[in-house]
Amino acid sequence: MPVHNWTKVDAGIFHDFHLSWIAEIKRTLNAGLLPSGYYALAEQIASDIVPDVLALQKIESNGSLHPRPSGGGVLLTDAVPQVSHHEQADKNTYTSKTRVIKIRHSSDHRVVAVIEVVSPGNKAGKRAFSAFIQKAVSLICQGIHLLVLDLFPPSTRDPEGIHQAIWGEMVDSAFVLPADKSGILVSYRASVVPEAFVEPIAIGDALTDMPIFLSEEVYVPLPLEETYRLAWESVPAYWREVIATT
Repeated sequence: MPVHNWTKVDAGIFHDFHLSWIAEIKRTLNAGLLPSGYYALAEQIASDIVPDVLALQKIESNGSLHPRPSGGGVLLTDAVPQVSHHEQADKNTYTSKTRVIKIRHSSDHRVVAVIEVVSPGNKAGKRAFSAFIQKAVSLICQGIHLLVLDLFPPSTRDPEGIHQAIWGEMVDSAFVLPADKSGILVSYRASVVPEAFVEPIAIGDALTDMPIFLSEEVYVPLPLEETYRLAWESVPAYWREVIATT
């Protein structure tokens, strides 16, 4: 199913779709995609983190954590995610720009990854946009992996797309969004030297699977095409026709 032009409708219509897509992503993760000991929750709050989807790792009764996922997931050394762009931060630059950023949570279960679907409201104002970018940077800097899905075109606040806005806060980066692409999917592998797996997209493109990292070594490929299709089916027929009409 092709990505639709959501700028044809107001933010409330996309918000309705946004809720359905988040629900489908969470359902897919909890239906066997995540390895044993992991689970996903939608729109939960972990201290100052207010994400769309949290992927959490259950802490064992003795307080320990498995060093890496078992019973599922893909080893990065076995299969590197197939995306259009792969960027790695420069260690010295990254360290100097991010050493003071902190994030805390009081959950009994450890947050290992966050999924964010960008909404028009995230770009609507300077304060909202800044808060979104700083939250993303904070997550990555604290070792929490992040997947950002942005179906909307760049704004005056992110002229080269949301990835450059996030990545540029951490490293000296000059990512340029291809002229024929308006949206972007990006998965951040949070480690001592972070990496970004980037897939620019255009209206009409089919969504590719994107990795969600659960540790520095293991990720699961999220089937965005299937979850998007299921969420699209929940959009009222009237609005599907409006959005799909060229």
